[in-house]
Amino acid sequence: MAASAVTPGDRLKPLPELTAFLEGLPEPHILFDAQYRILAANAAYRRQYSPERSVVGRCCYEVSHHFAVPCDQAGESCPLAQSRASGQRERVLHLHHTPQGEEYVNIELSPLPGPDGQPAFYVEKMEPLRVAQGQPSAQGLIGRSEAFQRMLALVARVAPSRATVLLLGESGTGKELVARAVHEASPRAGKPLVAVDCSSLPETLFESELFGHERGAFTGASTAKGGLVEAASGGTLFLDEVGDIPLPMQVKLLRLLETGTYRRVGSTDLRHADIRVVSATHRDLERLVAEGRFREDLYYRLCTFPIQLPSLRERTGDVALLAPALLQRVAAPRRLQLSPAALAVLEAQDFPGNVRELRNLLERTALLCDGERIEAEHVREAIATGRRPALRPAAPPGLPALTDGPGGAPDGRPADLKTLERAALREMVERHTGSRSDLAERLGISERSLYRKLKTLT
Repeated sequence: MAASAVTPGDRLKPLPELTAFLEGLPEPHILFDAQYRILAANAAYRRQYSPERSVVGRCCYEVSHHFAVPCDQAGESCPLAQSRASGQRERVLHLHHTPQGEEYVNIELSPLPGPDGQPAFYVEKMEPLRVAQGQPSAQGLIGRSEAFQRMLALVARVAPSRATVLLLGESGTGKELVARAVHEASPRAGKPLVAVDCSSLPETLFESELFGHERGAFTGASTAKGGLVEAASGGTLFLDEVGDIPLPMQVKLLRLLETGTYRRVGSTDLRHADIRVVSATHRDLERLVAEGRFREDLYYRLCTFPIQLPSLRERTGDVALLAPALLQRVAAPRRLQLSPAALAVLEAQDFPGNVRELRNLLERTALLCDGERIEAEHVREAIATGRRPALRPAAPPGLPALTDGPGGAPDGRPADLKTLERAALREMVERHTGSRSDLAERLGISERSLYRKLKTLT
């Protein structure tokens, strides 16, 4: 049925029934023609996006983006252009101007036919993606670079589904934040998000922590205890560093994913799990599968919908958004400001540790600044303070000690820094008599990072 009527001047107009229908919808909707002109905006749209000024008669790209040309001519994805090409409904994620500033908005555009059966009008439904911001914010994901928006578009697309998600990326790229965004944009947002740090759980405790145990299941199990799977019931289970799961446990996790059932340690009763699984790793799982260190069937179960998180060096321009927001978090209640010169120094860094490294640098910079404005020299001092001294391990018995040759090694060849670091760490572990936390503090790293480094020695 056509959604338009022909007027005496042969100009198509939408049927009044259509505009009345849109007016009653609870979500923001606009109706526009093939020339991008807005013909109607419902009450929900007016309340949320244009409370003071009518948008009718203006072009959608002018209202939403402040562009002078359609989105696809300004480097953005245009759902109307995509719909023209496909003849179908299209979905995109856009960064829109709103009375509250720039916000990420999920757009769902549907073409409506005219009397000749060809698309004459387009209905656009808008749904804010509140887990991310295109401006400095006290919480949530922050960014507007092309790489960040590609990642966020995948989050917006998969979040409403039940699909298992695998987050891939370097350490410090914010995988737990993205997992939380997937959870909060899903129908399970009102239920728990339970995180499991797979790299810090010893193999002997992994099964009982994940699935729980019955009384008397092992020495010290004086009472029955539910596991993290039960704690996540109705919500999302986030398996962080899934590449570190021991092989014996991988088959039990696979059974949970395939059947939705599990058993507590010491029990024969099957329990059903109502969870959505999001996992993350900085490891190359395909390589681990090839080496026989990760089950291939589990890999494919976890990798239903992979999302690659961009490194900070790929996120051009995002440091300028992230730095003020992170500074607000780490320096509170102080209200520190970054000078343009200080921001320029930050933007010139590579940040191999990604957003986590940027956050640590800003916290260190704030401690070195006594005033209310961070200058370039404060950042440079924080960078210099955070540089780790070169590791110089003792030579194994029977081998000459390392000296500074022309190439960094006794024979003039470049030293293998990872080998040197492992050798130095091994020596420190052998000499250390205190706790693991004491050793981590001595090295200036977290216990979790120390645990990962110790695993490379085995």
